[in-house]
Amino acid sequence: MSETSARLLNLLSLLQTPREWPGRELADRLRVTTRTIRRDIERLRDLGYPVHATMGADGGYRLAAGAALPPLLLDDEEAVAIAVGLRSTAGHTIAGIEEASVRALAKLEQVLPVRLRRRVATLGTATVPMPAGDGPTVDPEHLTVLAAAIANHERVRFRYRAGAGELSRRVVEPHRLVPAGRRWYLVGYDNDREDWRIFRVDRLSEPFATGVRTPPRELPAADAGAYVRERMRGLAAAYRAVVTVSGPAEEVAARLGGPAAGEVVPLDGERCRWHSAPDSLEWLAMRLVLLGREFTVHSPQELTGYLRELGGRALRAAAGEGAAGAETPGEGGSAAGPIHGNTPGG
Repeated sequence: MSETSARLLNLLSLLQTPREWPGRELADRLRVTTRTIRRDIERLRDLGYPVHATMGADGGYRLAAGAALPPLLLDDEEAVAIAVGLRSTAGHTIAGIEEASVRALAKLEQVLPVRLRRRVATLGTATVPMPAGDGPTVDPEHLTVLAAAIANHERVRFRYRAGAGELSRRVVEPHRLVPAGRRWYLVGYDNDREDWRIFRVDRLSEPFATGVRTPPRELPAADAGAYVRERMRGLAAAYRAVVTVSGPAEEVAARLGGPAAGEVVPLDGERCRWHSAPDSLEWLAMRLVLLGREFTVHSPQELTGYLRELGGRALRAAAGEGAAGAETPGEGGSAAGPIHGNTPGG
């Protein structure tokens, strides 16, 4: 391959990243002059690639949508990632995408080199996808519009249906899309409310990129995934537990999950006290039950009641009574460990 042809392929590969490339940055990456970049851009246009240019200090080049899909240039890792993603049917929560995924996978595997086809096949035979259950689906066109707006730092408008059913129109600076479980979430800055918000993508409709570009805002979290996780946790009632556990503090802390679970203070060589991080009753109870050690709950009282109810259900299940013999919550047998009063120090 000639030097010019290789450079054109490298330039095309860069332009296929959804962003605007300043001419100087392209020249630096390809180790040529900006004049050579301008000539190569014209060659790509002659070949039918719609490369748009913007003028000014912040101007540059970007590959726009054309009348036909141009060939994509993928490196080995990108090709394997796409093939594995299609095979794993990651689009279960995206309406109508299954058939398109199969067609795209067939085309991709047909042109994959043998070495890459073996890697994909090995990963495919070693993994088993979880069967998809019922749940909300997302329009793939909505994801496409939002993803493009995120890449271009462009405001979007859409109609949104809240959990209670009320409809509203939103103007948002989209930041990231976050898939979590069976749902997709859009993290963005709501311009009307002047604050960050999380939107369920299956509840929005008519998304439209306004063409208004804005500088990126700083998210009040380490990343979008952490932001969604913290906000979701904040929507549920959170409790701080104080529990005495039988066992060395170091060992108990490790079994609880480390510093993120809260503080574990040694009382003596045989006991320690856990001051938990805020969490739901269900997760606090699960952590305690999975410890496999005796424990005493000092607070909150709600955790004491939940453990009694949980213990009662477990005893009834063990006795073969099941749901038919269910008692009123709070009247069952003892929980997974001895539960005493709510005064710390017991």
